[in-house]
This record gives sequence, structure tokens and C-alpha cells, in this order.
Amino acid sequence: MAADADFADLDAFTAVARARGFRGAASVRGVSASSLSEAVRRLEARLGVRLLNRTTRSVTPTEAGQKLLERLTPALADVALALDEVNAFRDSPTGTLRLNVPTVVARVILPRLLPRFLAANPGVSIEVTAEDTFIDVLAAGFDAGVRYDERMEKDMIAVPLAGPQRFVVVGAPAYFAAHGRPLHPREVLDHACIRHRFPSGVSHAWEFEKDGEVIRISPSGPLISTSIDLELASCRAGVGLIATFEDFVAEDLVAGRLESALDDWLPPFTGPLLYYPSRRHMPAPLRAFVDFIKAERLRQNW
Repeated sequence: MAADADFADLDAFTAVARARGFRGAASVRGVSASSLSEAVRRLEARLGVRLLNRTTRSVTPTEAGQKLLERLTPALADVALALDEVNAFRDSPTGTLRLNVPTVVARVILPRLLPRFLAANPGVSIEVTAEDTFIDVLAAGFDAGVRYDERMEKDMIAVPLAGPQRFVVVGAPAYFAAHGRPLHPREVLDHACIRHRFPSGVSHAWEFEKDGEVIRISPSGPLISTSIDLELASCRAGVGLIATFEDFVAEDLVAGRLESALDDWLPPFTGPLLYYPSRRHMPAPLRAFVDFIKAERLRQNW
């Protein structure tokens, strides 16, 4: 029975077991959760053993499933390596590049890079998952991830994906006319502020720096949200101040819909880093993307 197991079903089981769920695996693979569920059921029927424990909240491998996953992982990696080595004989790479990136990167950085990369590499397709939670990108089936200046996991290579960025504190002209403009970070505490909450539940302090002095402020205000679109719309409407990426409000600043404050307390910081494992064969699509962004760095002098 085991010899009859279909390769695609084995691959589906591996994806679900790694992601600890059908929806997560389906998102990464670009297929439906129902198709993965059917593949796993088919595999379990052929093997005559349950591989996954399923509840309404989680999916975890059984003891048999864990044993199978441990043996399949290197085997499937060898198959992927063999196929990718053949890929090297093509005039241009083919395959899918799976990236896990923060929301800001998906919104303001990748739109400047991906169209030209895809035009130069017509055989490559890219799957981008944008989320603001820290996950094990390799265990979740991604080829690479993007983070800001956090410490990387062991055995990772990091390559700059873009040049320096900065935060700005902005408000609507009508808000500043009615409430004045803070001239020192601590004066932010006297203002209505719009704050962002991450999926982890954390709402970070606003950080300011000048001449070696670092000030962290936890402001209060009428709105806290996980939606940057809602936060920006509320800021434009005069609800309060917001601290966010300058890229998000660049057009608003040029058009005069928003104005900045405390610019001298908000220096640039290192841009995002693309990271991937150093001890694993690099798939051709990822290799092409790394080469592309390295060339971009030289071209734009990041």
C-alpha cells in the first residue's frame, strides 16, 4: 500500500504538517484547503493509518505522521534539489519563489521591485504572503522571509532589500491649527494620537532619537487599530497624530493633506533585509531574486 502513495499526496501532507493547518498550507501553496484535505485523506487511506490529529483549533501530526514527516522532509528536499539542478541548464530560471514579508514591504517596496524582476525572469512566479507576525518561514514552506533589523535565526544569510527608511509623525493641517504642533517628543503626550496594534497584540512605543538621546513615548488617544488604512484616513480627517513609515504618507505630505512634526528627532534607520538559509541549496528563482536586488543596490547606491 505504501508504495502506491502518490508523490503529490505526500507533498500535500508535508505542507499541512509543517504549517500545522490546512488553511495556512493552502495559502502558501496557492491551492484550496479542501484539495489538501482530500489529498491527506487519500494518503491515510492508502497507508491505513491516521497521520494528522484534526480539531477545530489545530492540526498536529500523530506519532506515525511525525515519523513520516521526519523521513519525507530530506527526501522531498533532495527531489527539489534534483529538479532545480536541471533548472540551471535553462536560459532563464523557472519555478515559484515563496516570500513571507511584513505588510509595509508588500505595500511600498515590492511594488517597485517585482514588476521589473518578473519582466526579466518570465519563467518565475512569486507568491507573497504579507503579515506582521514572526514565524519560522522555512517550516511554513517559504523560500525566504523579510525582516527589519531583528536578530536572524542561526545559519541565515541576510541581504538588504531596500535602502534606509524612516518614521514620521504627521497630522492634518486642521489638527495642528486647532491643537498646536509638538516641539519635543514629550509634548506628544499632550496630543490625541492614533496607534497601531500588531497581530501579536503589541502596540509599540513611539521612539525618538537626537544627539545620542533616545526617548520612548507611549501616547494615548481616541483610536487604536490593526488597519493602517483606517489609521491614515482618521489622521487625514483630523482625529489625531500618527507615527508611521514615511513611505505611507509621502503623497499626503507632498499634497499638503498631512504635515510632519519632530522631523529632527526621527533619523533614518536600516531598511528591510531579505533572509534565507545558508546551509541549503538555493532554488533558482531565489538565486535570481537575490542577484536582482544586489544589482539594484549597486544601481541605486543604498
